[in-house]
Amino acid sequence: MKFRFWGVRGSIPSPGPRTARYGGNTTCIEVCTDDGTLIILDAGTGIFALAQQLVARLPVRAHIFITHSHWDHIHGLPFFTPLFNRGSLVRLHGAVDPATGKGIEHVLGVQLQNSYFPVGEAQMDATIEYQTLTFGEQVAVGDAVVDNVLMNHPCTNLGYRITCNGKSVFFTGDHEPFYNLYPQEDAQHAEYQAYMEQRQREIDEAMRGVDALIVDCSYTQLEYPAKRGWGHGTLDSALEMAVRVGAKVLYVTHHEPTRSDDDLEAVFADLLARHRLPASLQVVLAYEGLEVELC
Repeated sequence: MKFRFWGVRGSIPSPGPRTARYGGNTTCIEVCTDDGTLIILDAGTGIFALAQQLVARLPVRAHIFITHSHWDHIHGLPFFTPLFNRGSLVRLHGAVDPATGKGIEHVLGVQLQNSYFPVGEAQMDATIEYQTLTFGEQVAVGDAVVDNVLMNHPCTNLGYRITCNGKSVFFTGDHEPFYNLYPQEDAQHAEYQAYMEQRQREIDEAMRGVDALIVDCSYTQLEYPAKRGWGHGTLDSALEMAVRVGAKVLYVTHHEPTRSDDDLEAVFADLLARHRLPASLQVVLAYEGLEVELC
């Protein structure tokens, strides 16, 4: 199994000379399983470049797993060229929205309204299928299985673990470390603390021993207090999580869009300087075009 980063920025695309080395596209990760099954994690603007590469392989069969429906994770979807190719099959997987009860098909239905995009689904020639996932549901995709777990974000966000022939990769989507909403003297503090700890155990178990852990690392420790509640993590919290679950390699992604490549390297160097990594863990700063084969 191998995977490739096509978009590593968060929140909004940030193209230009300041981001040329690591890339300015938003989240998209291509996963190719051992039997050639194509799995795509999120459909940010990075999916457009992936689509251009796939043109030479049409028709394609693609399984797109959406972590959540915020724009930076879906706004490349209408530009995914195989959607317009007769003979291609595109299956979209994602969570049910607990607030509305609507499934993943609602995301594309809203996105392709004429007010937002000039081309509707009826004009797309590919076969488009939808699979709405329940929390914790396992899905077989080719020779791989995909498990999900509910992460911590203002809207429903599924983290996905893909396992193929004993190798595994986990992607968090957007995730903020849990914090107690209630002060210690509040009657609800203890109950919420127990809830948080249970959720964290579920997430840790889903990540346990993963070969590649890809994590939302938007902020530094100093930046985070002003962004609390926005649904994103820090480099330090990602590193702590990787150590706790015994991940083999941590891939730092969802880079803050205002951060230049030089700034990105500086905060990454600072992270490594402040922590002594266990010998079993490697930490990598993700960039567009980075391809990893799990052997």
